[in-house]
Amino acid sequence: MSERINKADRYLEASVRQNTSKSYAAALAHFEVTWGGFLPTTTESVVRYLAEYADQLALSTLKQRLAALANWHQSNGFPDPTKAPKVRQLLRGIRAVHPVQQKQAAPLPLLQLEKAVAHLELEVAQARGEGNMAAVLKATRDIALLTIGFWRGFRGDELSRLTVENTHAERYVGIRFYLGSSKGDRQNVGREYRTPSLSKLCPVEAYLNWIEVAGLTRGSVFRGIDRWGNISDRPLAAHSLIPLLRDTLARCGLPAHLYSAHSIRRGFATWAASSGWDIKTLMDYVGWSDMKSALRYVEPAQQFGGLIRKLEGGDQKIHSFKDASR
Repeated sequence: MSERINKADRYLEASVRQNTSKSYAAALAHFEVTWGGFLPTTTESVVRYLAEYADQLALSTLKQRLAALANWHQSNGFPDPTKAPKVRQLLRGIRAVHPVQQKQAAPLPLLQLEKAVAHLELEVAQARGEGNMAAVLKATRDIALLTIGFWRGFRGDELSRLTVENTHAERYVGIRFYLGSSKGDRQNVGREYRTPSLSKLCPVEAYLNWIEVAGLTRGSVFRGIDRWGNISDRPLAAHSLIPLLRDTLARCGLPAHLYSAHSIRRGFATWAASSGWDIKTLMDYVGWSDMKSALRYVEPAQQFGGLIRKLEGGDQKIHSFKDASR
């Protein structure tokens, strides 16, 4: 019987994404240890807890704490105290008293991506001449990270979960990635993501160059590299992508402090919108199910006007990218 229970627990744990599990555990510890609450709890306790931290924590953080409490009660067969009207009313009051402007990472424009890749390619050439294999590896990896992240509109956690086994690239044709789950894939049915080969800033070429120089045949696509050029067996953690990206962009002479891992995704979304993609095509390509989520990523189109024509020289039409990526 205990073996069956252990198997059931394993599958139940797998139903919640790893990052979500960690944040839920931290939220429950805050409620029980820091605040001194008890589980199971009541609506009145939830209301007092929220009121206690309303002026200290962001509303998004408070909602995440509620989600953790709701998950614990539902998973353990107790009534969910967070769904009471009084809790929703309190959240409205907190929003009214403590309004906060939505903070978003700046999009990485295509022109900045072009500058970054040009600088990294120069780094590769110089490092090869000096016999500095660690620098060759880092710059080659970073080119692949930037171009794949941009043209595929991947989140940081999606980039960190790409594997060689589930990536199929054909030079001058395109590249296919398969992810068994993602933030937008609540049913964990998995999805294949396609991106065509491009004449410049090509994600296919960048990927093939990276796995060739790194000698990767299986496992995670993106990994850490130490100062001696040793490649980790473990994938880059999603949270490590922000400092890595900023370090890379700073090396390229770009204003790194403006950007985060979301900047690559926002940059692609804004480029696509300015290049004539309709919102449905953009949502299907990136994997958004909610239009509001998609529109939050799109900057005014005039900021990106004409850049694709400069890169592609007019010989590769915008619609061909959309068609080939389906």
